Amino acid sequence: MPGQRLIWQAYPFHNKWKRKEVMKLGYNVAIDGPAGAGKSTIAKLVAKEKGYIYVDTGAMYRAIALYFLNQGLNASEIEKMKEIAEQAQVEIGYEQGVQQVYLNGENVTSKIREEAVGNMASISSAVPEVRARLLNLQRTLAQKEDVIMDGRDIGTNILPNADVKIYLTASVETRAKRRFHELLAKGVSCTLEEITHDIEQRDFRDMNRETAPLCQAKDAILIDSSDMTISEVVEKICSYCNKNLDE
Repeated sequence: MPGQRLIWQAYPFHNKWKRKEVMKLGYNVAIDGPAGAGKSTIAKLVAKEKGYIYVDTGAMYRAIALYFLNQGLNASEIEKMKEIAEQAQVEIGYEQGVQQVYLNGENVTSKIREEAVGNMASISSAVPEVRARLLNLQRTLAQKEDVIMDGRDIGTNILPNADVKIYLTASVETRAKRRFHELLAKGVSCTLEEITHDIEQRDFRDMNRETAPLCQAKDAILIDSSDMTISEVVEKICSYCNKNLDE
């Protein structure tokens, strides 16, 4: 309903997830890939086309990263992140069909897209205590609903039994140019060299972190969007999603 706010509350996840013990009702699409590959943009469009619920897991991790920054932490204070992770209350809401992210009751949807937040999220998302803080929300929602999630380890860790798994990537040069033009359009001062360096560093961290590193699931479909338009990528992914939601 227009204006209705639906909230799924995240609580600490302490029990081992046993997929086989739960009746799976939702149809799940997982999109993984490196920073700047366009995962969120593509996932939102596929969700709209197929009638799925879009779950922006990256936004959830960015919200906790914002909490750490607001507490004055820097990227090296991992132990402190572990101590205060549970103090960050993250909620996902939908207002007039648009996803909103709340941190301790405050709508931070616009704040979490800042570059500093993204860089912090790349580091803090590897902390086990941070991941456990959000894991229950992500899996429970996918169990009940037809969802599409994008992130770094959706198909390999969060939704290992997803009905469709996509690994969406593009060359570093392509991703850097996309991000550079996006920031310029927002009036953010930056250089292509800086953005390229940031992406290379984030790729390295994401692919080499100890907890749930970024990698292509064995059963994931590889899509390189370097020379593809957004509509072409959306059409390709939709072609793999054959569930009839009216059944």
